[in-house]
Amino acid sequence: MTRSAQEMHAYLVNQVNLMLRRLGMFGGEPALWTLFDHLFFLEGDDHGVSDLHESWRERNAFTPTGAQGALRRLLPDTMRSALPSMYAEAARHRGWLDLDRTLTPDEYARLRTAIPSFVEDDRTWSEVVEAFGQPSVLFGSTNRLYEKTLAYATADTSDPMVVFHLWNGVDPGAQSSWPPKYQEPILLAIRCGTGSFADTFVFSPEGTRRRPPEDKLS
Repeated sequence: MTRSAQEMHAYLVNQVNLMLRRLGMFGGEPALWTLFDHLFFLEGDDHGVSDLHESWRERNAFTPTGAQGALRRLLPDTMRSALPSMYAEAARHRGWLDLDRTLTPDEYARLRTAIPSFVEDDRTWSEVVEAFGQPSVLFGSTNRLYEKTLAYATADTSDPMVVFHLWNGVDPGAQSSWPPKYQEPILLAIRCGTGSFADTFVFSPEGTRRRPPEDKLS
């Protein structure tokens, strides 16, 4: 029996949500392109992925190596959880993203107001959650030792998601990749907005220390 278009759409939306949360298990950015392309096609948009990438390219958020290339200009190479947060923003605007928690307008306003002072000091995963509550979406492992990205969002898609990039790992040149440097991930940057890609980031002291050289190429 052939599935209906509605059944196929619901199935693919569910796959999007699974993939975004644990992208490493599904094949990385090219797998997202394919899945998004299928959903755009079902919705009658034959150029959805190319239009999305072009909108990112105009903001310097997409390179010949994809969105991951743009992220590598600002965050350590080992930050794998950052990439799905970008595609999650696009999914949210299409109505595909399922949020685990929705912020109220007051909670969102307080979060946005707190960003400049919050990044003045280094913060841990626990401190982010203590300050702002559980995220709307967690990208990456729930294991406290691994890097991860947290996103906070309201039900209003005109409110940009606020994304916290948290890193853990070892210093360059370390003899062993385990155990990681910190007991839990530490905040590198908060990202929010739709302007020039680099300008949507604000960095913590640790994020500034670990930011790649400005002349790094993708």
